[in-house]
Amino acid sequence: MVLVLPLLFLPLLGYAIAATRAAETDPLQGPPPFQLSVRLLADGLWASLAVLLVALPFALVLNPLASALHALGEPSAHVGAFFALALPWGLVSLLLMPHCTAAFAATGKPRDMFNFAAALRRLRRDFMTWNVAAAAIVTGWAIGLACAGLLCIGIVPGVFYAILVSAHAAAALQGQGPRPSAG
Repeated sequence: MVLVLPLLFLPLLGYAIAATRAAETDPLQGPPPFQLSVRLLADGLWASLAVLLVALPFALVLNPLASALHALGEPSAHVGAFFALALPWGLVSLLLMPHCTAAFAATGKPRDMFNFAAALRRLRRDFMTWNVAAAAIVTGWAIGLACAGLLCIGIVPGVFYAILVSAHAAAALQGQGPRPSAG
């Protein structure tokens, strides 16, 4: 299961892109059906690579920070380092990924998934829409993850709920009318 689990991220993130694309096309339409396809897997691969690229700098700092904390006498140095880096990583992800996801869903061009400079430009142009979208994404994930422990509904429905909320929030960033490239 542990070996196969990373492979499940491809269809999961591909579905997130498909849900964003569907919400951009018609926000009143329900979520798209989950259909395993080459496009779903390809979209998931590009999204996975973008998430890894955003997380990489924080992952590279984890062990040096844990070593520094351990030298200061912290017995749970890796746990402390992880949680110290989780907030900045989450903030950077919220700054970049919703706009990149929306642009990639609209154009289907992988370069839009990695155009972080364009994402920051779009963030500056319409900060208020991003702020509402980021609040919806964070709230959706908080509720989705609470489904696992607090509500005893399960992690799978909670994650799908969070994905659909995130997709609609990211789609709002793309705007109405013609779909311009993120660049």
